[in-house]
Amino acid sequence: MASITKTLRMLADANRLRILLLLKEEELSVAELQEILAMGQSTISTHLSQLKQAQLVEDRRIGKSNLYRLSAPQGGPFNGILAAARSETAEAEQDQASMRRVLKKRQDKTRAFFDSVAGRLGKDYVPGKSWKSLAEALLRLMPPLVVADLGAGEGAFALLLAQRAKKVIAVDASAKMIEVGREQAQRNGVKNIDYRLGDMEELPLADAEVDLVFFSQSLHHNLHPERALAEAHRILRPGGRIVILDLVKHRFEEAREMYADEWLGFSESDLESMLLSAGFSSIETTVVDKEAETPQFQTLLASADKPG
Repeated sequence: MASITKTLRMLADANRLRILLLLKEEELSVAELQEILAMGQSTISTHLSQLKQAQLVEDRRIGKSNLYRLSAPQGGPFNGILAAARSETAEAEQDQASMRRVLKKRQDKTRAFFDSVAGRLGKDYVPGKSWKSLAEALLRLMPPLVVADLGAGEGAFALLLAQRAKKVIAVDASAKMIEVGREQAQRNGVKNIDYRLGDMEELPLADAEVDLVFFSQSLHHNLHPERALAEAHRILRPGGRIVILDLVKHRFEEAREMYADEWLGFSESDLESMLLSAGFSSIETTVVDKEAETPQFQTLLASADKPG
């Protein structure tokens, strides 16, 4: 904090005092202080420079502007002087009202941006918004469950689930995928993933061993997807849930060679019918995504419960 003498010298000027009273309440830019105090830019900048030299205010860069605020902490005597000065400064109430109007304009600018992108926000780029971050956030809502990740591949989703799950059983038919998954879990220090080599139509799990079954773009690789769903029903505890992400039925035949796909996706009615046949209830299906690039694959999300 500045010396008492320097502080008192700064407070002796009525305009500097008005600036300090404003900055005690809110961070403000030079332009905003100009509008509130009806002073020129050079006058405001000069006062701010003097107050910075006296270590009474500090600034931080925001885009092309600087926002100014009181340097903290200033201590009891300084705050007491400001409190007393506010009651004796004729312009103080008017300055506060002007500041509220200026801050409302700042809020209105933010609101105007979101008004302008309403209806297309999810389609445009938004800094910091990603499916991974959303998945991480949603995982915080998940209670500690025993989860089976069927067709887990290298285990990317299993690693996410393991953050909140009591245990993740990751099953894949590829020994190499299982090896890579185990190495990744070990490298990340994750100990609650159990990698098991096995076929989704003959799962290496006991009856009623898990609370949640998850298929992520793996069901269409099965020769008999209805058998894989029957197996999922078997390993679920009563009251457990199944969640499926897969492709909507398409006509991109090259996928059979390019991605080893047995099925070219599923229609909502196909998936609902197979889930019913496997013994599931409370079935919900919806198309949740469509790729912009040809062949414009669409993603189908389905969920269902095993009756209790």
